[in-house]
Parts: sequence; C-alpha cells; structure tokens
Amino acid sequence: MEIVRTPSTLQTMCTQLRRAGSVGLVPTMGALHAGHIELVRAARRQNDITVVSIFVNPTQFGPTEDLSRYPRQLQRDCEMLEQEGVQVVFAPEADAMYPAGSSTWVEVEGVSSRLCGASRPGHFRGVATVVLKLFNLVVPDRAYFGQKDAAQVAVLRRMVTDLNLPLQMVVCPIVRDHDGFALSSRNAYLSAEERHQALSLSRALKAMAAAWGDGVIAAARLIEIGGKVLAETPGVRLDYLEAVDAHTLLPVEEAGPGTLFAVAAWVGSTRLIDNAWIGPGSRVHL
Repeated sequence: MEIVRTPSTLQTMCTQLRRAGSVGLVPTMGALHAGHIELVRAARRQNDITVVSIFVNPTQFGPTEDLSRYPRQLQRDCEMLEQEGVQVVFAPEADAMYPAGSSTWVEVEGVSSRLCGASRPGHFRGVATVVLKLFNLVVPDRAYFGQKDAAQVAVLRRMVTDLNLPLQMVVCPIVRDHDGFALSSRNAYLSAEERHQALSLSRALKAMAAAWGDGVIAAARLIEIGGKVLAETPGVRLDYLEAVDAHTLLPVEEAGPGTLFAVAAWVGSTRLIDNAWIGPGSRVHL
C-alpha cells in the first residue's frame, strides 16, 4: 500500500493506475470505523484499484466548530486500510490542498443551504470544493459515500450532474451499532451517559418510520411524532428534524418514496446527525 502526501504525486500515480483498470475513491476524514470499512469493501468489490483519502478538511469547519479536536489517527487508519487491501492512501497536509493564494470555490446553490447547510453556513462549499479536487486528482470511475451524510450526498450528486463529471456516485447504507446508533467518528466525543442519550435520534426516526408504515403520511404529524421522542430525552438539543425530498432537500407535505427523514441534534457539546429514507417499493431504510 502506498501512502501519498502530495496532490501532484497522487495525480501522476492515478494516471498510471487507471491504465490497469477501474478506480474507486473513498473520501474520508479519517478516524475510521466500521462504516468507512463498508465503503472500502464496496469499492474493492467493484473496482480494480481502491484509493482512500484521509484529510480533515479545514474549509468545511466553521470558526467555532471542532477542527482542532477532530480525531486524527493516521497510523491506525492506514493499518486498517492495508488489512482491507487498499492500494493507495492519500493523506495530504492542509497547505498542500490549499496552497497560499487559493481563491477558487465550488458553490452548489440551493441544496447547500438546506438541512446542515442552514445551520453550518459555508460547510457545503468546503465539502464540494475538496471533493471536486479529489475527483480531479484521482479521476475515479466510482466514488463512495455513506447514507448517514444524506445532505452531503444530495449536494455532491447535484455537483456531479451539473458539472458532467464522468463518474458514478455509490451511496452505501448507514452502519449502526447493535442498538441502532449510527456510527460516526464524532461518537468518540461522547461520554457513556451522552452515548445513551444520543440513541434518541435513531429512536425518533424509527418512530417516524413506524408511524408512516401505519398510514400516517402528513409530514407535520410525522415530525411531531419524532420530535416527541427527542423532547423526552434530557441532554438533547435539537437542531432540525425534517421530512424532505432526498434529492432537493426541500420540505414535503406528505411522505412517500423518495422522502428523507433527517435529524441533527447536539448531545452535550457534540453535534450528531442521522436519517432514514423511504425507498422504492415503500421500504424504509434506517
């Protein structure tokens, strides 16, 4: 496994690797967990070469957010990826990705201002910019993202479509712990008590999904049902709980196939997100 530190080296290497077959890219910020590993395994199954990026992207963090304390464990991450058969890890420093004088940004208007974009101004500008940089360096056939970051997925899908990027976005299901808690690198911040409180996010989504399965389709009523679960849990401060179109992130009046139930909340000082969506055939994916 090659560990690459500079964009120019990665670009040269990937140009050569593409001659050997298809390339899958898994963009991450490191602190890898089982959810990331499922993305890697999907990439390995579907491609000849797998490239994983590990980069804590400063431009997607707000001035009061957790950039400085975001977990960084490159050696452990690389050991995990080597065991999974990954061929290339790209782990640049910030000044390599954003050299002095950099002034170009990717703005995906509309969708970037919804859900997490509404409470984290500029977040998706940073996400879209760094992901487009990675796409340009690797030129993958497929790129792999987790459904847990559903708003990010919607933004990046829009970018890929609008810019006619020659790749397939592959979105993999949320990986959950045995009790239904969605895996996240930020879970490391939680105390045992906060971890227990945070289960209310997935419980709220399950309550909404169950109510929808019982015939409740009015979005306002479903949000009320999920909100009640969250309100009953001390230590949870709601950012948003919404029922939206999974592609546009615009609110819907009635839930049906293509609807995303999305929640974000602070548990203690940690902001967590989770979601469920109604897929084809009226199957709810949690």
